[in-house]
Amino acid sequence: MTKIIEIRGLTKTFGDVRGVDDISLDIEEGEFVTLLGPSGCGKSTLLRMIGGFEEPTHGRIELDGEDVTHVPPSKRAVNMVFQDYALFPHLSVGKNVGYGLRVSGVPKAEVISKAREALALVGLEDRYEASPYMLSGGQRQRVALARAIVRRPRVLLLDEPLSALDANLREQMQVELKTLHTKVGLTFVLVTHDQTEALTMSDRVVVMRAGKIVQTGSPQELYENPQTGYVAGFVGSTNMFRSRIEVGASGPLISCFGQSLQAPAAAAALGGQDTLFGFRPEKAMLLRGDTQAENTLRGQLADVLYHGQSARLVMDLGSGQVVVDMPITDVIGTAGLPQVGSEIAISIDPHKIMILQDEAAA
Repeated sequence: MTKIIEIRGLTKTFGDVRGVDDISLDIEEGEFVTLLGPSGCGKSTLLRMIGGFEEPTHGRIELDGEDVTHVPPSKRAVNMVFQDYALFPHLSVGKNVGYGLRVSGVPKAEVISKAREALALVGLEDRYEASPYMLSGGQRQRVALARAIVRRPRVLLLDEPLSALDANLREQMQVELKTLHTKVGLTFVLVTHDQTEALTMSDRVVVMRAGKIVQTGSPQELYENPQTGYVAGFVGSTNMFRSRIEVGASGPLISCFGQSLQAPAAAAALGGQDTLFGFRPEKAMLLRGDTQAENTLRGQLADVLYHGQSARLVMDLGSGQVVVDMPITDVIGTAGLPQVGSEIAISIDPHKIMILQDEAAA
């Protein structure tokens, strides 16, 4: 693949605060890359510098091999979609989409043709003459997307474009946005704090914290192999606990809230050290009746959270709690949902236990 964006040593300071701190990143042509992190981590500032809306304090940005670090937004082959849509209320949908072409001097017939084509890509070809106030929130967001792609920029920048939508519409738009990316073949760079959006739509996720990149990878890589406790906790839900590793005849052993577990074989190299471990809630198996299994934790059921197709069991181990997510058909069993206060046991495959870096070492 061909690199379309190259970022080297990019820094943005606000007084004594480093909003973006010495970031280097390559983005390939046609990729869907998501910048993921909590509020204030620097992801929107980084996006705005790529778009030319913020001036870097240090560093360089190249687009298609050309240094655009100090080039204004209007001179870059990028376009941005904001949270608030920013549609002109006095213009029709079609004129909103074609506005940028018209002010650039494109002939009227071509503006209409390209605007209709862009609206067709987002499923709104029949709303060309409509006014923005007649549209739903999801439709207005699709108009904003059509306006952004009508000029076929090299890169489309998306600054939390779905944040104003309700949950159901947000899920629908995640699918539509990914479909649009496939259709148009442009490079998409999305900013979000929503891990579901990042995992659902992205080819690659860049996790940020305090102005720095802490890990990059495919959604599956980040979910299955987080390097730090921060990434494990931010990308999905994780049971985390700290333990000293003891290496015996059967391999490395660790303690999860006072109960012994077999650790991954790789933990043997850390024998005698205090280390952070974790496992995903869906990686544990609920044991029924007198079922015996290796690597078990036993405790009291503190709560059952019903989620429709699945349920979350909160298990009290005395000195701590772990949670287990299971399909509802596996939880109910022949006797219905397990009762709060009952004794339960779970089993965890040692290979599903993650060895995580301490935050100070990340």
